[in-house]
Amino acid sequence: MPSPSTEHGALLTLVLSGGPLQPLRNLIDQLGSAEAVMAAGRDVWHAAGCSPDQCTAIRQPDPERLAHARAWLEAPDHHLVGWATPDYPPLLRDSPNPPLALFIAGDPIQLWRPAIALVGSRIPSAGGRDNARDFSTQLVRSGLTIASGLAAGVDAAAHRAALACSGGTYAVIGTGPDLAYPRHHRELQAQVATHGAVVSEYPPGTPPRSGQFPARNRLLAALTLGTVVIEAAERSGALITARLASEAGREVFAVPGSIHNPMARGCHRLIRDGASLVTGPEDILEGIANLAGELAKGLQNRLLAPNSIASSGPGPTITLSDPDYQLLWEALGYDPTGMDSLIERTGLTAANLSSMLLVMELEGRVSSAYGRFTRI
Repeated sequence: MPSPSTEHGALLTLVLSGGPLQPLRNLIDQLGSAEAVMAAGRDVWHAAGCSPDQCTAIRQPDPERLAHARAWLEAPDHHLVGWATPDYPPLLRDSPNPPLALFIAGDPIQLWRPAIALVGSRIPSAGGRDNARDFSTQLVRSGLTIASGLAAGVDAAAHRAALACSGGTYAVIGTGPDLAYPRHHRELQAQVATHGAVVSEYPPGTPPRSGQFPARNRLLAALTLGTVVIEAAERSGALITARLASEAGREVFAVPGSIHNPMARGCHRLIRDGASLVTGPEDILEGIANLAGELAKGLQNRLLAPNSIASSGPGPTITLSDPDYQLLWEALGYDPTGMDSLIERTGLTAANLSSMLLVMELEGRVSSAYGRFTRI
């Protein structure tokens, strides 16, 4: 097995090479690691479908960009989650054209939690901003994580509302993880990273470019159980996210508005095209129930615990007769407990614990806030 440092270096080189992602994912699947792909050589890369420029970039990576990315990863709470690692988010893995790796500032466990994407106009009406705040608050109180893109308007209102009520939130951004766009969201981005996670497929130092934001939207759509469009004009990035969510097999919800509000026209178009009309969080919870159950079953397979979940109605049901679940239940208390304490008390890995906690949260046995978990 490659060491983490050499594997990170190899993975960074592959990410920095640009070009099509599918050949690199296929090579990692075939050879087992990014380091093995690096050692395979140009003929293998070319035969797998890598472009000539990509092959050259793999062989001769930009030393300045590579050093910058490595330096960013050395800082506390900075992570690189690669395609070959078991911590790669399961919903993203099964989506169209998933990235080779994710750069994460904050807590990677956030990406394993059931989440809803809240998106909308960068210049919403006062009512739209209020809806973003209210939906975010109520969904967090229902046990869901709020995901958005850290843009102005609806995105920022959704993140701020989740933070204000100690809820889980993460941002998927279209620049490198070390840059804020828009710049005046630098403080909000730092808060999201501290209490949740900031996620990017782009290496540190990558500036904003127009094509990166639609690409970012596919990750936001894929990582979440559903996308809620609060307000959107007839041509907007929020509608792109909604389309990508539908293509990824996720639920799409739209909040209706006044026929006189130009920012409601995109939502009305989505509803005409088949999106679910929502007037409150209960409509969203009902809409994602089946996919949430599928996510829990996928996590059951990840944990290799065939008896830990039994089907009962539309959602999963855990049984604490499984020794690992019983161990975790005993380690939890009625006071908020952090992941480090749970690892120490149970001896289980963070990846396994995060998966188990997700199943228990879906069952309504556990609540969480700011990465701390409590019995209900």
